Amino acid sequence: MVIPVPGPPGGDQTQVQYRYHRDLFPALHDWERTERSIVEFTGESGPRGLLGLDQMGHFGPQGCDLVTGAVREVFGRAGAPQPTLTLCELGSGFGGALRHMAHALAADGPGVARMYGVDLVPEHCAVSRRISTAQGRSDVTEICADATDVPLPDAALDAVVVTGSMPHFPRPGAVLREAARLLRPGGLLVATEEVSLAPQGGGPSGAFHEVHPPDVFFVTSLPDRLRQLREAGLTGVVRRDLRDWAVALLADRLKVVRLFRGSVVGIYGEEPVDLIERTLTTARDEYLAGRLLPTLLTARRAEAS
Repeated sequence: MVIPVPGPPGGDQTQVQYRYHRDLFPALHDWERTERSIVEFTGESGPRGLLGLDQMGHFGPQGCDLVTGAVREVFGRAGAPQPTLTLCELGSGFGGALRHMAHALAADGPGVARMYGVDLVPEHCAVSRRISTAQGRSDVTEICADATDVPLPDAALDAVVVTGSMPHFPRPGAVLREAARLLRPGGLLVATEEVSLAPQGGGPSGAFHEVHPPDVFFVTSLPDRLRQLREAGLTGVVRRDLRDWAVALLADRLKVVRLFRGSVVGIYGEEPVDLIERTLTTARDEYLAGRLLPTLLTARRAEAS
């Protein structure tokens, strides 16, 4: 199911984000052909076989596992008589992270009664819906909307997650305020900051911006992010430094791309694979130099007084 909103959300950013991701992942717009290629490559047709190939952020499925783990820590593991959580991902893109979390929480967690994927780009929502339908996911609803203005009621959600999309929000403070509005009292925010957080007074290099255009990727200093969380009314903020984990992860992902380059090119195409490789390489270099701070953030909406 797709929930549309009137008019084109986000103005120029809609086209900017669409063009960037279209150039990076053109094959996902022809999902049915791409799915056949992925199944041939992985040997599996279920969610595990598709994992990471319909969700290709810097952290991939491993980043989704971090977010899923944070949700489990708060809401428990398996044992609920029926799915209980209502969860939303802001900046859900092609929906791979959302479907991954739905699968993981159903297998080992409280289960998800309803999941919403919110994305600015109509084409992303349409592709996500096609993939969700092909996988039989009736618990996922795509909403084409700006993450600062989501057409859901106040306090409607148990959890709001952001899996690597923070750098694609030009107004991250407004996104965090919207997340707080959507959360019920005591609700959970979880965000992976892949290439969106910098130390105070610092920032990424020119080499990084060559493959992470500054009109697509927006970087915030750590002190500013903590201030934005406070101003949104989110409390109990915990920041987990992922530097060593992220450096090792990106090194492993690069090895896989290079080892199976022929197969990956067969799925995505030569130029996109070159861009994926450069994207992962420059992000790893920024982590090693300390110019970007890979992070897992959790926070809670304050309980009602």
